[in-house]
Amino acid sequence: MKYYLDLLKDGVINKNPVFVQVLALCPLLAVTTSAFNGIAMGFATTTVMICASSVISFLRKVIPGDIRIAVFVVVIAGFVTMVQLTLQAFAPDINEALGIFIPLIVVNCILFARAESFAFKNKIFPSGFDAFSMGLGFTMALFIVGAIREFFGSGSIFGIELIRDTTSHVLIMIMAPGAFFTLGVLIMISKYLQSKKGAGKV
Repeated sequence: MKYYLDLLKDGVINKNPVFVQVLALCPLLAVTTSAFNGIAMGFATTTVMICASSVISFLRKVIPGDIRIAVFVVVIAGFVTMVQLTLQAFAPDINEALGIFIPLIVVNCILFARAESFAFKNKIFPSGFDAFSMGLGFTMALFIVGAIREFFGSGSIFGIELIRDTTSHVLIMIMAPGAFFTLGVLIMISKYLQSKKGAGKV
């Protein structure tokens, strides 16, 4: 049990793919104009990650090492296609909001990092759980960035209006510079907390 708790803690906190490893910034900066978009993108990525890592782990003993990256691409692309077709059929609004960033999950570096460093070397259940943990950490990062940008830029959370005075809205927060500013501040806070934690252990 401790092993899986450590995996969960690593994915969400210690090795958070965004705030610690600084990975997959392109979709994070592009789709987090709202909290809902952030969660939707995180859920789609996590679904692909869990499925792909499980399949790669299952096939790890029969995948030749010299073509493993090509196999990873094929497996990930297959699940991305399934997710995109599902969204097109049952959630077209979400699919339209996320746009090109759904198919671009194929080249998301988090998926390849976990496939190479974990799924290709471990059994199915630990690999799936590791993917879930990293996906959860990624989704939380997307949600936090999206919620902050939506609140300050539009005065709302999940589309629920909290600040009616439009003159109080900081419109730059829902533009590209706002994404970079928000992410920079959050990474700074994360690094500061990590340094404090490390100092406390000494």
